[in-house]
Amino acid sequence: MDFFRVKSTEEMSEIIDAHVQRLTYAESVSPDHAAGRVLYEDVHATEDVPGFSRSTVDGYAVKAMDTHGATEAMPAFLSLAGSIEMGQEAAMVLDMDQAVYVPTGAMIPEGADAVVMIEDADLSGDLVQVFKPVRHQENVILKGEDTQAGSAVLTAGTEIRPQEAGALAALGLSSITVCKKPVVGYLSSGDEIVPYAKQELKMGEIRDVNGVTIPSLIRSWGCDVVVSPIAADDRQDFQEKANRLFEQCDMIIMSGGSSVGEKDYTTEVIESLGNGTPGLLVHGVSVKPGKPTILSVTSAKPVLGLPGHPASAMVIFHMFGKQIIHRLLGMNRGNRHTTVARVSQNIPSSPGRTDYIRVTLKSGTPYSEAEPVLGKSGLISTLIKSDGLMEIPSRKEGVQKGDLVKVHYFI
Repeated sequence: MDFFRVKSTEEMSEIIDAHVQRLTYAESVSPDHAAGRVLYEDVHATEDVPGFSRSTVDGYAVKAMDTHGATEAMPAFLSLAGSIEMGQEAAMVLDMDQAVYVPTGAMIPEGADAVVMIEDADLSGDLVQVFKPVRHQENVILKGEDTQAGSAVLTAGTEIRPQEAGALAALGLSSITVCKKPVVGYLSSGDEIVPYAKQELKMGEIRDVNGVTIPSLIRSWGCDVVVSPIAADDRQDFQEKANRLFEQCDMIIMSGGSSVGEKDYTTEVIESLGNGTPGLLVHGVSVKPGKPTILSVTSAKPVLGLPGHPASAMVIFHMFGKQIIHRLLGMNRGNRHTTVARVSQNIPSSPGRTDYIRVTLKSGTPYSEAEPVLGKSGLISTLIKSDGLMEIPSRKEGVQKGDLVKVHYFI
C-alpha cells in the first residue's frame, strides 16, 4: 500500500464536492419537530405575514401628518375615536385629527399610518395630547412586511433552526418536506481495540474511544448511526462487517488501519465495496494531524477511512466528515461554525501541509484569543480542553503571535 494519492486539504474538499451527491430520500415533518432537519425543497409563503398592519408599541394610531411640529410646549390635539383590543378587527376608518388607542400587536385602523407611543401622549377625557411627532409608518409593521404571499421564505438545503421553525409556524404550514436522515455506518478495527465498557484491560488493549466520539458527532450533525462490532485484524472478519454496514447505510466510516502496516486490510476492503465506481479517490491528505485518511465513493456511497488516534480521527472527521454529511443532506454551505481569532503565541508549521491546532478561545476585543492546546495526537485530554481547531494553511510556514487565524468550532 502507498500514499501516491496524497491530496491537499483544498483538493480533498473539491473531490468531496465533485463526487458526493445529495440523497434523494425525503419525508414530511411538522414545524414543531423540524429543528435540526434540512429542507428538501423551497418553501414559499401562502399568505402575507403579518396578515394586517399592526402596532409595535402601546399607544395611539394616528395620521403622522397630524403630529408634525408637536412639542411638550405646543402639543398636537387629537380627538379619541375609540380603542382596538388585541385580536380585534379594526373596523373603523381614521379621519383627520383623530387617534385610536392600540396595544402592542393590535391591528391599526384604515387611514392610520403611524403610532404615537403612550409615554409621548396624554389622554384627558376624549382629547389626546401628543408631545412628540411621529414619522410615516413609525412604530408600525405593515401587512406583508415580514413575508409576502408567493415569496420564497426558505430554500432547499437550509438547516432549520428554532427561528426557521418559527417562521414556518407563522405561515400556518402543518408539514414541510425535509431530507431523510442519512444512515451512517461506523466500524472500528484493530486487535488492540476493545469495547469502551470493558473494565479490566489486558496489557496492550485500548478502549474504543473513536467508537463513541465519531458516532456522537454523526448524530449531532443530523444523521442516524449504525455502529458495528469492532473488527479484528483479520481480512475475512473486517470484510464481513464492512459488507454488512455497506448494505444498510448511506455512508461508511472506518477508524484505524488506514496507514501502512502488515495487517492493513482497510484499502483492500474499501476497494471491494459496491460497484467500484469511481472508487478510491484519496489515500492520504497533506494535513497534520491525520495524513493517513482514505476517501472512496462507490455505488454513490462515500466511504471515509480515519486515522486510529482519537484526536486525529476527530480532527479529520470535523474537517471532512462534516462536509460529506452536508453534501448528503444537500445543505447550503456556510461559515456559521468558524470564527476569526488572534493567536496567542508563535506556532511553526511546514509549508505544503495544512495544520490544525487544537485551541481554547479566550475573550478579547475585537477578537478572541486562540491559545494552542499542545499535545500528541493520541491524547484525549487535548480534545477535552479545546474549543476548536486553528487552521494554518499549507502556504504558510507558521503563524506569529497576534496574527489573525481561522478557527473551526468543535460543533
